[in-house]
Amino acid sequence: MNQNFFIRNYRSSDLNEIYKLFCKTIYSINAKDYNLKQLDAWVGGVNLEAWNKSLLEHYSLVAIDKKTDKIVGFGDTDKIKYLNRLYVHKDYQGLGIGTAICDMLEKNLLENKVNKIIVHASITAKKFYENRGYIVIKEQQVERKGVSLTNFVMEKSNDKF
Repeated sequence: MNQNFFIRNYRSSDLNEIYKLFCKTIYSINAKDYNLKQLDAWVGGVNLEAWNKSLLEHYSLVAIDKKTDKIVGFGDTDKIKYLNRLYVHKDYQGLGIGTAICDMLEKNLLENKVNKIIVHASITAKKFYENRGYIVIKEQQVERKGVSLTNFVMEKSNDKF
């Protein structure tokens, strides 16, 4: 498969661009599963300084469009077992970007001897993770800025990597 993107490690200079990608993706892709009040709380609950700090501490990747040099996806995992963020630009959905980033994140965790990966998947992302072998442990309500959002705690054991 000839990919029109490449993946590299996150840099602090990527922060503003990935936050814009995150917002645009939430408001367009996740809008089918969450109402505007929930979307506003989800996006408005981000502390950019804390995001940058965690992205620098985690194994964090960004996907870059080869033609435009634009960031088209990003994801990260902590060093223990948590797949923290995985977002693909709203205009680049279905091109294998999320899969490629997730493959690299999972490979890194496997190399670090993790025996299971945990993700808190949105309603929208649940099917993506199920297709990758994750199972739902529980549905939960998380609160952002006083607004409740549904997501799913999902798990993938290393025998499914």
